Amino acid sequence: MIPIKHCLHQLLDWFQVHGRDLPWRQTYDPYQVWVSEIMLQQTQMERVVIYFKRWLQRFPDIDTLAAADENEVLNYWEGLGYYSRARNLHRAAQLLAGQGGTLPAAYEILITLPGIGPYTAGAIMSIAFNRDYPVVDANIERIFSRIFNISTPVKSRANKTFIWEKAGRLLPVGKSRFFNQSLMELGALVCLPGKPLCTNCPLAGCCQAQHLGLVRERPVLLPKKKSVFIEMATGLLIRDGKILIQKRRADDVWGNLWEFPGGRLKEGESPEQGVVREFYEETGLRIARTARITSVRHSYMHYRVTLHGFYCETTADEKGEPALHAAQENRWVTFSELRDFAFPAGHRKLIDFLRESGARGQKP
Repeated sequence: MIPIKHCLHQLLDWFQVHGRDLPWRQTYDPYQVWVSEIMLQQTQMERVVIYFKRWLQRFPDIDTLAAADENEVLNYWEGLGYYSRARNLHRAAQLLAGQGGTLPAAYEILITLPGIGPYTAGAIMSIAFNRDYPVVDANIERIFSRIFNISTPVKSRANKTFIWEKAGRLLPVGKSRFFNQSLMELGALVCLPGKPLCTNCPLAGCCQAQHLGLVRERPVLLPKKKSVFIEMATGLLIRDGKILIQKRRADDVWGNLWEFPGGRLKEGESPEQGVVREFYEETGLRIARTARITSVRHSYMHYRVTLHGFYCETTADEKGEPALHAAQENRWVTFSELRDFAFPAGHRKLIDFLRESGARGQKP
């Protein structure tokens, strides 16, 4: 076995050859590194690159982001999920805009900003400013669990502490930008969860799990949460060519996003019954007729959601405006205007179905 410190120069050489050409690596601009790190939380790289480029075209710097309306920020984030990340970016930008509009090269300040924890602060310090801060993400946890043959759950508090300490000790002085990225890149391209490419790994000579034939048994993971299946129903109410949408409360799931009224079905309730009940509970409007549009599926965390969509028509004597029993705001908008509002994934899939099928604007 080769001592791991002897392998580090091979890792850095490997990164110079095999590191991906990512847009934020062109200049290592602190704002761009920050945005990329927030986007990369819970989101795959391929999707992030697409959204990052689009984001930078509209919000090229902190001042532009700070001045934007929250709804527009959420609209540009739509499709990445976990919308609190976008709201925190926006809030942090507004704080920074009043302090010169630049990202401070100080860990103690970064960690006080909304949405920036120890990992993100360390990543910004090391990648944007090349300061000697270790970082540990899921990729690095997996690599270290194999290099040091960690035989207990990698997410345990003791193992987390061990890995962070090792990452700090192994960090080459003055080379944190490339060292941290090389570890992340190795985990993304070579030290894969299911089928690691050990023959291509610059750390193979110092990997204890590889030496013992235990690579596929590492890392040891805690049992996954069981999937929770949820059925929901939502309705499109159309009046004078416009559709009713409402803005979710800020403290709700998908806070500040827009939606069509609806909600979760009760036990034994049909989707048709559910949309009528939910519509009345949320808006005070009584639905007389419904017509099924389609059902769409989406997932978040360990939840698996089926959303049933319906056209809705109120009773003949129901001419009042909708109440705000479950939302902070509502609007009547045209179908084409729906693109200007940020919706949860299920509702956006329903809109996309209507656009692609040409069925927009129909009634029961």
